[in-house]
Amino acid sequence: MPINIPKNLPAGEILRKEKIFVMEEDRAQTQQIRPLNILVCNLMPEKEKTELQLLRLLGNTPLQTNVTFLNTATYLSKNVSKSHLDTFYKTFKEIKHRRFDGMIITGAPVERMEFEDVHYWNEITEIMDWAKINVTSCMYICWGAQAALYHHFGIGKFELPKKCSGIYSHVITDLTVDLVRGFSDEYVAPHSRHTSVSIDDVRNCPELRLLSYSEEAGPFIIQSKDTKHIMITGHLEYDATTLADEYNRDVEKGEPVELPINYFPNNDPNKTPKNTWRAHSHLLFYNWLNYYVYQETPYDWHFVDDMIEYHI
Repeated sequence: MPINIPKNLPAGEILRKEKIFVMEEDRAQTQQIRPLNILVCNLMPEKEKTELQLLRLLGNTPLQTNVTFLNTATYLSKNVSKSHLDTFYKTFKEIKHRRFDGMIITGAPVERMEFEDVHYWNEITEIMDWAKINVTSCMYICWGAQAALYHHFGIGKFELPKKCSGIYSHVITDLTVDLVRGFSDEYVAPHSRHTSVSIDDVRNCPELRLLSYSEEAGPFIIQSKDTKHIMITGHLEYDATTLADEYNRDVEKGEPVELPINYFPNNDPNKTPKNTWRAHSHLLFYNWLNYYVYQETPYDWHFVDDMIEYHI
């Protein structure tokens, strides 16, 4: 089934070349089918790259999916044109009257800041609170995961002695949970962050379940026990060369960065890295959309509103 995207979105042409079934809005409206409505709050600086990465994963399931991109109103991104934002993005004010089946909040380059010092922190917390009622299931990535753990569960972050960057091995704590159904006992995934959360704090929180972790990189997949919130502390959505791009960017800035761990062949930054996590990336998003969005979301949100009003 297709993923529905805004007309003329630049990522669309690339997705078509990769044989991913995309459908623009005008054609999708003619189909007599209830698609899933997914909201993506994209806080990453290079928004077009993140759009493409997430659309690849959202588009590789049998479910028809409408994607709405959300941008902060309280902070204007410096790495994407205003015309791109105006054409393809909404603000929270424009969508807060709607209901969504799923929501993704991405990472953001603000992890070294205190949460309350982030320009758009109040806006993000308002979105997260709104989502408790208006979204069936939420996925949070990297800084988004840390923000959700802090806001919803009171778990803070701490700065690492050096950047956690590379491809790390992870294990699963419970293979019977639907979110990790089909995962290997051990698998790899990318991380790219300067901060982390305590694995003990996650384990000791009665509202959370630690599904996957790395001995080196710490907690990775965390799920609330009501299955409403899914926190991913790394970047399974990354392309093969994303960590290389980040490394080269930091080197050009003169930052004291080390080579990403287990990433470049023979630790040679001149060699092209391979994507060794692709299968589990697709599996995670497939499981999320199937088990926690499609099978849990109401067919008609108006019916839910009527039931709530009746019980009140």
